[in-house]
Amino acid sequence: MTRAPAPVAAPPGRRAVLMSLVGVAVGVAGCSGRTGSPASQSPQRSRTPTSSSPPTPATSPSPSSGLPHTTPWRPTSAEVEPTAKSRAVQVVETIGAWADGQGGAAAARSRVGALGLPAGLVAQAGPLLPTADQAVLQVVDAQYGGILSRSASVLVVCQQWIRRGGTVSAGGTTVDVRLSEAGGRWTVDALHPAQPGPAARTLAPDLRTALADDRIVLPPAAVADLRSGQVHTSVARAMLALARTYRLEVSVVRSGHPLDVFGTSRPSDHPRGRAFDVWRIDGHTVVDPATPRSLIERFMRDAAAAGSYNVGGPVLLSGGGAGQFFSDATHHDHVHVGFRT
Repeated sequence: MTRAPAPVAAPPGRRAVLMSLVGVAVGVAGCSGRTGSPASQSPQRSRTPTSSSPPTPATSPSPSSGLPHTTPWRPTSAEVEPTAKSRAVQVVETIGAWADGQGGAAAARSRVGALGLPAGLVAQAGPLLPTADQAVLQVVDAQYGGILSRSASVLVVCQQWIRRGGTVSAGGTTVDVRLSEAGGRWTVDALHPAQPGPAARTLAPDLRTALADDRIVLPPAAVADLRSGQVHTSVARAMLALARTYRLEVSVVRSGHPLDVFGTSRPSDHPRGRAFDVWRIDGHTVVDPATPRSLIERFMRDAAAAGSYNVGGPVLLSGGGAGQFFSDATHHDHVHVGFRT
């Protein structure tokens, strides 16, 4: 995000898995600036998720299915609003995973209805609901695209595996889940899956190098973003510069992010291919209170040194140019790195 979560357990697979997810059977399909309300106006409530839980998606396929074992994603108590993230992830897991023979829109509408959510959300699922006999889904991360007192954008980054007959294919996407709160309960209002576009015939050298760097871990939609050629080389150069010191795990680059800075009418840098977000650094999730603040501060300063004019995170840093560093509730769970060009 620009100025305007971490799972309890790491998802399965490393970069080799993530890189293999794009361009195969499942199609893969901006935070720029401080959000519309500063942290002081977005209370950092740390409520635990509600005790009621939805039907468990098909996360434990039979050994004969050929699908990998996946685990449900759960927020930690360190989240600004864990119930909002939990609700967003529930709907993505419920639509994107199903038992053998339970595919299709009708079955998905039934599953979503069992969550107490509008069945019409299924029509917005896009790549989450391909034609297949069976599917499993692993949420990599859920981060804020924006969090205000009564509304939120949660960016659910996921991998998905589907089975058609005896063939298993891998894919994944990022879904911008929009939520609102009423009476102490969060509900899902809309789904906006990533739309990275087709791969470009030729890519700038920096983009190709970033895609090949094992220290830059990219989820499926982010890989597709870079391959589309719609990401500025300043983003790739900064990733490569940071990768010389850190292993950075990226959540969002261009697609799957709100078009505007959440709660405002200001365009985000993400959809313009001028930003990326990092949710884990050297194996330490940004949202985890146990992650050394010194690591996050050093990463943020190094991002600025790599050319970013707009670095946001859970720590408000001093120095830099006017407004170069910022912090708010939205950026409690990731570091935003934005560029003018």
